[in-house]
Amino acid sequence: MFDEQALISELQFKAVRSSGAGGQHVNKVSSKVVLSFDLMNSQVFSEEQKELLFKNLANRLTLEGVLILQRDDSRSQHKNKDLVIKRFLELINQGLVIPKKRKPTKTPKSVKLKRLAKKRQQSEKKANRKPPEIT
Repeated sequence: MFDEQALISELQFKAVRSSGAGGQHVNKVSSKVVLSFDLMNSQVFSEEQKELLFKNLANRLTLEGVLILQRDDSRSQHKNKDLVIKRFLELINQGLVIPKKRKPTKTPKSVKLKRLAKKRQQSEKKANRKPPEIT
């Protein structure tokens, strides 16, 4: 579908200090990794693939068409970088999936008959609850 190595070479990484509570070491290291990918200027994807990605990843892209992901699960910057690349590739693969067209089907006759029989049964049950008419 696409060349993963060429795609990874287009990614831009930035190491940032992680948020949250920490210890003595937290203010010295930048273990959080922020990945940014400019989808508009990508050379890896064709125009059709770009349109599909824009449609499927619309809520994740900035107004300029940049996808930004971040990871700070691990204390290791390298591990966070690997995790964010893995997540990015999963997102791209999901974004390139073309959903199958739904074929509308007719409701089977047996299902319609079953529903009508159930309605008739319910109607009889309620009719039997009424007191008999004495004439």
